[in-house]
Amino acid sequence: MADIADRTVIRASIKDATPARADALPPLADIPVGQWRALADRATEANGYYQADWELAVNASARGRTGVSALSAVNEAGQLIGLLPVIALRRAHRIPLPALVGAEPYGTLCTPLLDRDAAEDAAAIMLRQARKAGAHALILPMMSLQGPAMAAIEAALRRDGLRPRGLGAYERAALDATRDADELLRDALGAKKLKELRRLRHRLAEHGAVRFDVARSPRDVAVALKTFLALEAGGWKGKRGTALGQHAGDAAFIRRATAAMADAGGCEIVTLHAGATPVAAGIVVRHQDRAFFFKIGIDERFAKYSPGVQLTLDLTRHLCADPAIASADSTAAPGHPMIDPIWRARFAIGDVLIPLRRHDPLVPAIHAALTLHRLAWEGARGVVHAIRRRRPTSG
Repeated sequence: MADIADRTVIRASIKDATPARADALPPLADIPVGQWRALADRATEANGYYQADWELAVNASARGRTGVSALSAVNEAGQLIGLLPVIALRRAHRIPLPALVGAEPYGTLCTPLLDRDAAEDAAAIMLRQARKAGAHALILPMMSLQGPAMAAIEAALRRDGLRPRGLGAYERAALDATRDADELLRDALGAKKLKELRRLRHRLAEHGAVRFDVARSPRDVAVALKTFLALEAGGWKGKRGTALGQHAGDAAFIRRATAAMADAGGCEIVTLHAGATPVAAGIVVRHQDRAFFFKIGIDERFAKYSPGVQLTLDLTRHLCADPAIASADSTAAPGHPMIDPIWRARFAIGDVLIPLRRHDPLVPAIHAALTLHRLAWEGARGVVHAIRRRRPTSG
């Protein structure tokens, strides 16, 4: 009955609503790159996927992620103090209601960049800009829920007597990189599991000396990226048709992004070899004192040696030994069977609806539409995961 009532409210609201116009906002590509990079350096909270070199590469060619607009805040001195890439709700979820949505940056985090010295003011300016574009709500998908960016947004909303609405939340694996790696891994996995993983590593070494490499320079990253793309395409993502290298636009994005970010020290590609054979590789994005484990690819011929786990153990030691890194976001789905047991810290993520007008009758309709969309998506996702669980894992 509640479902029927929600749909009735949505249909009535759609009839009278005027969609928000993302095209009334400046194109993301028009944001001055120098100011964008400077804002990222000053951001109150790290988001590697909204750095200029990453998001501009996404916006230029990534499948389904081009043509993005920008909510931006500029102070009286003309300095960029806030930025959030956005698209219309109609485009994001095919829901023709007047809302804007944080654009997915080919990475599972949409926390906006807010100047640490003016975060609340920046949030307030951006909310006013969204309102002027005709939006009745701003949707922040995959938002960091407990960080200073969300606190600044909540403070800006309180000025207008408004409060955010939650649309769903979860926790995903994160790494406390300030700890000693060996102690952390012992606490996480226990002596028995670590002994088993050492045994598997010794067996992997029968195929050649096991080596963990970190590519940092643009040239080395370009070479390592070829290895990563081949490993990803050769695994289950390739079979599903979702590997980055299988689509020209996605391949162009990741080549451009990793090259540009490596030039600024913002990207590494880690690779585990057995002799001359790469058996696992991962892309790591860096922003401020946080690392982001973007994607992993493995050679499934070596699945019985747990190459993904072996790579993650070495990456854990690498990040914990780096004094510039305090934490790492797995960017993985909640309950991920490979990384959750290893990285035991947790990062709270959620989808948040930001109302832009007090007592707005359209906000409940937008909330109901998004709730129904999420329930349908989770149902379909559950079916897919059930099918995948029938396949042997290769972490």
